[in-house]
Amino acid sequence: MYWNKDLETLDRGRLESLQLQRLNATLEKASRAPFYKTLLSRDGFRGISSLSELSRLPFTSKADLRQAFPYGFLAVPLESVVRLHSSSGTTGNPTVIYHTKEDIDDWQDLVARCMYMAGVRKTDVFQNMMGYGLFTGGIGFHYGAEKLGAMTIPIGPGNSKRQIWFMREFGTTVIHVLPSYALRLATHVQEMGLDPRRDLKLRIAFVGAEPHTEETRRRIEETWGIKAYNSYGLSEMCGPGVAFECPEQSGMHIWEDHFCVEVVDPETGKPVPEGECGELVLTSITRTGTPLLRYRTRDLTRIIPGRCPCGRTHRRIDRILGRSDDMMIINGVNIFPQQIEQTLMRIPGIGANYLIEIHEENFMDKLHVSVEMSADAFQGTLSGVEGLHGRVLAALKEETGVTPVVKLLEGGSLPAAEGKAVRVVDLRPHGKREC
Repeated sequence: MYWNKDLETLDRGRLESLQLQRLNATLEKASRAPFYKTLLSRDGFRGISSLSELSRLPFTSKADLRQAFPYGFLAVPLESVVRLHSSSGTTGNPTVIYHTKEDIDDWQDLVARCMYMAGVRKTDVFQNMMGYGLFTGGIGFHYGAEKLGAMTIPIGPGNSKRQIWFMREFGTTVIHVLPSYALRLATHVQEMGLDPRRDLKLRIAFVGAEPHTEETRRRIEETWGIKAYNSYGLSEMCGPGVAFECPEQSGMHIWEDHFCVEVVDPETGKPVPEGECGELVLTSITRTGTPLLRYRTRDLTRIIPGRCPCGRTHRRIDRILGRSDDMMIINGVNIFPQQIEQTLMRIPGIGANYLIEIHEENFMDKLHVSVEMSADAFQGTLSGVEGLHGRVLAALKEETGVTPVVKLLEGGSLPAAEGKAVRVVDLRPHGKREC
């Protein structure tokens, strides 16, 4: 049973008292790690008397984790570590997070709590379409589902026909899937002459691991006839299970009995008022292997004011707008990839896959957007395609303030990703990012 009413509806005073107690215990644990031992002793931290003092602690960054590789953040003897997970960084040292058995148990409980909140029960059949290995997304949900007692199919990503065969043969009711792949998989279902609502038993999808908009979520729900829940996690905290939507689907509850949450101005590092967008900063307060203090996630969100109608008192964060380092600057105009996705998903006739490329032309930045059309986008006439092209161009120009080069493609023209979909490729001489 993973509905802990006493804990999930704990009044704010008692919840914050629990946080303070666990935060001070974490400071003591963190001081055993070489990185924090030096940092905390230098700054004279021996504990804090109020959560308001959290901002006195220094930030921890991904760069810190890389520079202290491999054991600078390890806070327990190596023989206490039962697993590590690592980022897929493309340059320099990866970030490595160590787990003790206590950390794994807590992680399983957190994911089980999230899944139960969204309606999963032991009678469900859970098909996990995420990658395993060093990536935390797949394995985190796997153990959470097994903790709940649901039959779990660890199928991993890709091979759409095989995915659909398993869904039909075993009566899959819950899936964990990338949002981009959820829409692509739906086209394969339809091409096979199947009706997702009639021929499958699916009722819940957990979508995450790549940023997506509310429009994308609603399209997934309408296409499959299911409820799609947004989730948030990062390997530096544990993986999935940090924050999750309840059935109200009005923000993600961040589990404050395990994490202290702040939202700060990305430039100044100063806290922003509740309800305003900024960079999410997290402190783990139950982890033993690799406790992290004020970790800068680079994810942009806001704390949603007020109490959720579901009755849970743990605060909610909004869906991730983007990353403070994912922002594209096109001739001085700041644009987030999610703005483009949101605009595309609102246009009838547009499919699930798109690619943004940034070029340099005549010493100026130029935004190129290639997007697939849905099967029923037009009746095979040139005027139909031209009309759709004009609508896409106008909508993107209105949303972003720049005039992109738009290319419409037949469905399936862009590469299908088995992992996170590559949405942005910067081809300028100074460009370095794919995200």
